Order: sequence, then structure tokens, then C-alpha cells
Amino acid sequence: MSARQSPPPVVIDLSHSLAPGMPCYPGTEPPTFTPAFSLAEHGFVERRLTLLTHTGTHVDTPAHMLPDGKDLDAYPATYFVGRAVVLDVSAAPAGRISDTMLRPHARRLSGCDYLLLYTSWSDHWGEATYVAGYPALTPDAARWLCDRDLRGVGVDAVSIDPAGAAAYEVHRILLERGMLIVENLTNLGTLRGREFLFACLPLKIAGADGAPVRAVALVG
Repeated sequence: MSARQSPPPVVIDLSHSLAPGMPCYPGTEPPTFTPAFSLAEHGFVERRLTLLTHTGTHVDTPAHMLPDGKDLDAYPATYFVGRAVVLDVSAAPAGRISDTMLRPHARRLSGCDYLLLYTSWSDHWGEATYVAGYPALTPDAARWLCDRDLRGVGVDAVSIDPAGAAAYEVHRILLERGMLIVENLTNLGTLRGREFLFACLPLKIAGADGAPVRAVALVG
């Protein structure tokens, strides 16, 4: 490496592994992996994966809930890569992330494409409590975020709406604004208060309402 070259960025994985039996939003079937070809019989290995588009660490597009919402085809790959900041909202009163908690960070958000919310709930991954009782945005907080120039919002929990939400109001507020939602992130605690390059590139599935992503932070 020459004296003029910068060291490569540190890559921090922000994704959970896809695996049978993994936590999923209530009502969503967990993925199944079955052998399709084997070394012994065919000379190579392939597995058949059966999973829904919102399995594991994934992105929601407006088509997820809006009749005329944009699907994955509407976004170039570059849209899923941008500047991000992680805000620590793990102390949210009664598990509700309000606009009052977010407003002091308005200046920081003005230079970012993605806001990632650290709730600490990924610590419960694999436990029954992971899909219930997690912190979530209030509708007023979602509306406030819609006035920022953001491409998307991510969270280290199973949903950006509170558990049991029937109307998915927070989803709809953000998606109607054309924003992306990234759910089931992890390792955000190592990035609290930091800005970095964020990538959440989805599988390129034609006409999809969402897709699993390999989300990473590139720091340095």
C-alpha cells in the first residue's frame, strides 16, 4: 500500500443469518431449507430455500402495503447505499420512540440518507420475547422523519410498528412518503452515535414488495 492510499473500510455485518427456526414476525412462516442435490448422488450440493420476502434482515418497499407503491424494480442499486447514523433510543419511555427523542438530532440527520434506530432489541434474537414488547416509533415521530431528506429508516427489531399493530400506521406513514424500511438489523450497538456508509442491498427479485438484505456498515 502506498503512502497516499487510504486503508480499506472496516466492514461490520448488521444482518442476522437466515436459518430454519429463526425468529419471524408473528404469522410469517420461518424459512425451510431442503436438500436438492448432493455430492454423493450428483457431484455437487444445492439446497432449496423456501422463504417469504420479509424474512430475516430485510427491506420493505412501498409496494409492501400500498396498492400503487413502488416495488424493488423502481430503485437502482445505488439507492440502497448511503450515509447513515445510528441513534440510541434504547431508553425510549414505555417502548415508544417519540419525535421528542429524535428532534435534538435534526442537524445530524440532514446529512444522512438513512437513520438506524438502536433499540438493543436484537439482544433478544432467538428468544420468545423478540417478537413482543420491542420499542417502536410513534406516528408523530414517523411524520417528523418524513420531513427529513431520508431514503429510509432501519431498526434492530422485528417491526417498526409496535407489536400487535393492526393498521401498521408507522409503516404506512413512511411508505407513503416513499421511504424504505429495514427491519431485523443487528450489531447497531457498536455504532451508536456514529456516521458511516450503510449498504442494504436486497436480492434482485422482479416486482418484489421487499427482500432479504445483507446489511453492512463500512466504517473508516
